[in-house]
Amino acid sequence: MVAWTEYKSQAKARGALALELYVAQSTPAKAPEDVKANLPDHLAYQAKLERVGQLAFAGPMSDESGEHMQGVGLIIYRADSLEAARALADADPMHSSGARSFVLRRWMINEGSFTLNVGLSAADTTFS
Repeated sequence: MVAWTEYKSQAKARGALALELYVAQSTPAKAPEDVKANLPDHLAYQAKLERVGQLAFAGPMSDESGEHMQGVGLIIYRADSLEAARALADADPMHSSGARSFVLRRWMINEGSFTLNVGLSAADTTFS
């Protein structure tokens, strides 16, 4: 098994982006009522992280069929370290209340692209 830092160095050496983010897979740990009760505080917390640049993306995931909600969520943090990302995830009201639990992993973005289109004369902003 290759050490993470060694692999990251190899990725950079071959010209990959090697952008490191942190991914929390969040799953319900208590009853649906507990999750719903913590939703307003959770959303406010995520909005705060988004404003300060620590939240890259977040949202629910479907089941494997793609047809149903499973209750699993994915949260992608920008942080300086795994420990700093863990502190962000721990402080999420969903997690600190015990309504949800999470598994945290490093994620290295090496390839891909995105397009940003901002309409300056209309309220039409699209991302892809």
